[in-house]
Amino acid sequence: MSKCDEGYLCEVCQKDVANLTESDLYLRYVIGMLDPEVLHTTPERHIRCNPSLAQYIVADGFEPVAVEGPFDKRTLAPSYVTEQEQLLTLGWQRLQELATTTLPIIEYPLPQVLDRIKSKSPGH
Repeated sequence: MSKCDEGYLCEVCQKDVANLTESDLYLRYVIGMLDPEVLHTTPERHIRCNPSLAQYIVADGFEPVAVEGPFDKRTLAPSYVTEQEQLLTLGWQRLQELATTTLPIIEYPLPQVLDRIKSKSPGH
């Protein structure tokens, strides 16, 4: 079976990441953590299979994730936690929107991420 016929398997649980709305890979791309050039070479995970990021999503429709240990947001600086919650929640909400659109992948990132990408491109 070819890779495209297999779908995208989560590197953590080995189950299919069937929807964009549950993709850690695309969540990280949408919020600016991943360059579009590495999307095809970066392993996929379910959002919930990456609890260190998932814990920052605070939205209706997303069951809260708790992390124990040094990456537990309850042990981190409140200002950092607030910043991460805003970013990751916006990113998750963007994935929900993208699931119902036909935008090209290059336009998936949040507007502020697209602005940053454009400002770094040659000629700006």
